[in-house]
Amino acid sequence: MKIAVLPGDGIGPEIVAEAVRVLQALDLRLELETAPVGGAAYEASGHPLPTATLELAQAADAVLFGAVGDWKYDKLDRPLRPEQAILGLRKHLGLFANFRPAICYPQLTHASSLKPELVAGLDILIIRELTGDIYFGQPRGRRTAVDGHFPGAEEAYDTMRYSRPEIERIAHVAFQAARKRGGKLTSVDKANVLETFQFWKDVVTEVHAQYPDVKLDHLYVDNAAMQLVKAPKSFDVIVTGNMFGDILSDEAAMLTGSIGMLPSASLNAKNQGLYEPSHGSAPDIAGQGVANPLATILSAAMMLRFSLGQSEAAGRIEAAVQGVLEDGWRTADIAGAGGRKVGTREMGDAVVARLKAQG
Repeated sequence: MKIAVLPGDGIGPEIVAEAVRVLQALDLRLELETAPVGGAAYEASGHPLPTATLELAQAADAVLFGAVGDWKYDKLDRPLRPEQAILGLRKHLGLFANFRPAICYPQLTHASSLKPELVAGLDILIIRELTGDIYFGQPRGRRTAVDGHFPGAEEAYDTMRYSRPEIERIAHVAFQAARKRGGKLTSVDKANVLETFQFWKDVVTEVHAQYPDVKLDHLYVDNAAMQLVKAPKSFDVIVTGNMFGDILSDEAAMLTGSIGMLPSASLNAKNQGLYEPSHGSAPDIAGQGVANPLATILSAAMMLRFSLGQSEAAGRIEAAVQGVLEDGWRTADIAGAGGRKVGTREMGDAVVARLKAQG
């Protein structure tokens, strides 16, 4: 089983190192190869996604990804910015389905921004369409306006668009996921304003006819954002477009106590996937050894389950993380939940020790 390890920038190398140690503590035959990506790759070769890195990712069964980005690169031309690496990987690997589970562990209910009774037992799965929408739509750019409120002024524009096949395939993924969970799917759109999302709503409704055992409801994105804060446990599976999913999944992260606890999986039609924590590169704390590696470690567990067919090993990692939280180990972002405050390496040590104690 070949894994491309792409640590990236900021805290990426620190948290990925702990996930790799956890994987190496398992009795599995894994081939791991590391390559630069993001700002680190730009510094080394002048491009955030070098050809060699892309080829490694394409040849691998799965990609373990850290994070990319740093403020010092913000003035680069957009095609050279670190974030283009992750967009390029999504495009070239066809990673259209993003899974972001938001689970509030019992030990962390008091670390959530919401009252404990609102988040205790929370278990939401957000499925975000990842290769369409306004992030990839063409045309885009800057120009002189010929109409609108200020003709003759400089303006910028992006294009929101979805095709029927794009919506159908993510809808099938979402209905199938809901069928395996609580049997409820919420499709989030903005059909009252955007033609793109009226089309989204219509297509999702048509696909629903093939899944009569799953309950489907629709929410406008503004209402969905409100309900995530008001009654988060009313959700089971949420499916939405690229931009709305980006925003809502970060909101859901804070329900769990910290975005440092949220893993993610981005899959293509062959279940080849890219696995990364939902948080960013956090350059302000890079190198300090204080970042929470648990989201990356849990992403490695998702990689074992979805792309490598190793569900038992994935369960072992998840049980080890649960055990570490029960033992009171806390990085700074979840220290509000009480317990012993530790750094990145110590948290990784604790998970590895728990794995070894399983026998």
